[in-house]
Amino acid sequence: MKEINDTALADLSLPIKSLFTGYLLVIGLGLLMAGAQIMLTHGMADGKFGLSVDDIVYSYHGNHDGENASKLESKLNGSMKENAPPEARLAMIKWVRAGAPESDWETKIKPLVEEHCSACHANMPGLANIGEKDVMMKMAATDHGASIASLTRVSHIHLFGISFIFFFVGWIFSFATGFSSPVKALLIATPFAFLIVDIVSWWLTKLEPGFAWVVIIGGFGYSLASTVMIFSSLYQMWIPLLRPGIS
Repeated sequence: MKEINDTALADLSLPIKSLFTGYLLVIGLGLLMAGAQIMLTHGMADGKFGLSVDDIVYSYHGNHDGENASKLESKLNGSMKENAPPEARLAMIKWVRAGAPESDWETKIKPLVEEHCSACHANMPGLANIGEKDVMMKMAATDHGASIASLTRVSHIHLFGISFIFFFVGWIFSFATGFSSPVKALLIATPFAFLIVDIVSWWLTKLEPGFAWVVIIGGFGYSLASTVMIFSSLYQMWIPLLRPGIS
């Protein structure tokens, strides 16, 4: 009787194929959702839809000068642009560029926030409650990017969680045929290597914005290798069954 480690994907039993297929489909969908989440968060950091080097710089290093130098102005010119009329946005942007004087909070800014922002920001989880002065003052401050505490938290979550994903995707792919051992080993190792590159580049970009390119390369590298392994595994498990005369 053949051991599972000596069995090709096409020869696995139907229950094992179902298990592997369910996992790969869910993980593939999860990777797509992760990409969408990146586009809707980091991808709007520069106020424009679509992931760019500037988005990476603003997310990790921050924007220390020029327009959109605060998170508040960046949001008002970006993802929140359609949620307030131009005159309200302009008043808040002028307030930020004037140094966000606290004396104007109660009389000029708070009424605008309550009228146009608080309905969502005070009630939806995950949104900063900018109706509170202290929160708003932090949003109006110069954007220094991700904090060390935030980077530490997200880094360890990604390293632990995503490595498990790559482990099981790689293990399933190890049963694939048609790849030489060196090529198969390279594909299995690639996502782990690029994951490390991706995480390290967050920290490097925090210190030096020129490393933003490396963040994009890291994310693209492990996504591409994972896609090749997922589709190759699914193809070898099921396509032979669809061919006439093959069962």
